[in-house]
Amino acid sequence: MLSFEVPTRETVSDNNKVIFDKFINQFGFMPNLIAMFAYSETALADYLAIQSRKGTLTIKEKEVVYLVVSEINDCKYCVPGHALYAKNLGFSEEQIIQIRKGDIPFDDRLNALAHFVKDITLNKGRPREASVEAFFKAGYNEANLVDVIIAIGDKVITNYLHNITQVSIEWPAVRAISQ
Repeated sequence: MLSFEVPTRETVSDNNKVIFDKFINQFGFMPNLIAMFAYSETALADYLAIQSRKGTLTIKEKEVVYLVVSEINDCKYCVPGHALYAKNLGFSEEQIIQIRKGDIPFDDRLNALAHFVKDITLNKGRPREASVEAFFKAGYNEANLVDVIIAIGDKVITNYLHNITQVSIEWPAVRAISQ
């Protein structure tokens, strides 16, 4: 298997150095997977723009999307990273496992979202009509639909990048689950 080196501040372009500095100042470090975008002159800024865009989803809804997609794509980097963030948002360990499975009995609205996201991801963008109907019945609208698809795309990008590069993971490990 190929081995990929994680770019450092010293090895990236001047434009990416500025982004590294902002990231390190805000979070205290540069996550390995995010640093991988700096191999490209523009990808790091492009990805962070997608990541930080304003949308109609709440932070918790975005984390549901991220955890469901990352679990389906078996991303060993994104699942523990988002599990840690979800815990910081107030989800319990058991709730995080339920979210990762795409079955959320503790919240009907998030459950409809998780089922919808799982269906979209498993069926390559072709969810069953019942999933779409349940999503809208739960109170989501067309703007939410667009934002869910963008959030799925966001996670597919990082999931695929890690699944190919296998850069080291900074987050505490999470236990494997069965779907």
